[in-house]
Amino acid sequence: MPESELKSEKPSKTNAWLGIVIPVAILSVFGVISLLSAGEIRGNAYSLVQKQAIWLGVAVAVGVFTSLVPLNFWRKAAPFIAAAVFILLVLVLIPGIGKEVKGSRRWLQLGGSVIQPSDMAKAAIVIWLSAYLQHFQRSIKTFLKGVVAPSILIGLFLAPIVKEPDFGTTALCGAVAFAMLFMVGVKIKHVAPFVVAGAAAVATLVALNPNRMARLFSFLHREEEALGGGYQLTQAIYAFGSGGVFGVGLGEGRQQYSFLPEAHTDFIFANIAEEWGLVGTISVLVLFFIIFLTAASALKKAPNVFEYCMALGAALMITIQALFNMGVVTGLLPTKGISLPFLSYGGSNLVVMFFFSGILVNCIRSWNAPKQIKATDYE
Repeated sequence: MPESELKSEKPSKTNAWLGIVIPVAILSVFGVISLLSAGEIRGNAYSLVQKQAIWLGVAVAVGVFTSLVPLNFWRKAAPFIAAAVFILLVLVLIPGIGKEVKGSRRWLQLGGSVIQPSDMAKAAIVIWLSAYLQHFQRSIKTFLKGVVAPSILIGLFLAPIVKEPDFGTTALCGAVAFAMLFMVGVKIKHVAPFVVAGAAAVATLVALNPNRMARLFSFLHREEEALGGGYQLTQAIYAFGSGGVFGVGLGEGRQQYSFLPEAHTDFIFANIAEEWGLVGTISVLVLFFIIFLTAASALKKAPNVFEYCMALGAALMITIQALFNMGVVTGLLPTKGISLPFLSYGGSNLVVMFFFSGILVNCIRSWNAPKQIKATDYE
């Protein structure tokens, strides 16, 4: 865990931040290209690409902004950001305000655009928790301030997301939040009861919902449910098999033609596997690994708890979400809707992922060229 005061080591000027920028740029371009074929069966491939390109422009602007604004700005704005996002999460649940699609109420309609507040909650949780851990760093090993208080406030964010329902985002945010607590020194014996309670709550919610139980059964018995609940996953596996080493070629994939639902969103990784083959899937994995490795190697230079947690949370949100998505598409995890960062179609998630990328770039650049700060700046 980083010290609360800046270490007196000689500043070093490096281009380590390119380890974030280059992979993100390649993945984003790769995603737009993949949408050309993944959206073809919908009859509006160019429309999808056009919309995604607009969102990509917004996302890049957000990424540039977050890479330049002083990091302390986010610490001071944390309570306001948390409150605003919580209000949006509540508004989603109100009939007539929140937009319902396929039984889930996760979106807000703003003019001609749709936003997903649960994506914003990812950023709000990281910002707020980082500010909290900075403020209470001397009490982080106590049970009350180290685990109970942050768990209650994290729960306030997760409760409306569960209600939407969106188990994927709930699991992602919970995993990242508790990983941040663990990494800053919270005692395992203090965290364990909350992890067990959370797991028990999830198991109960699944058991009490017939649709969720059906999904779990389909995951455990995919062969038996190949034409039922396990249809989507089965078609995704076929896509991986038909892609081979080098793929069938861009635009030549067949699973997207009414076989693989949501090929342009949550299951775009399967479309990439079919058209780009093992080479394409390994390339995607390597790019995400470079992002994680670049962030992880930079964390030791963090001058204070807040910046350490911001960078850690940003890196975990990007990479764990990627692993969740790939795990679902390859059949390692139960089917659950969660986007593949930078690649899946969708505006809110793309903007938030660029926000996290900008935070990582900002941290790496400022840590490699630090300036002296006062201890009171973070009190």
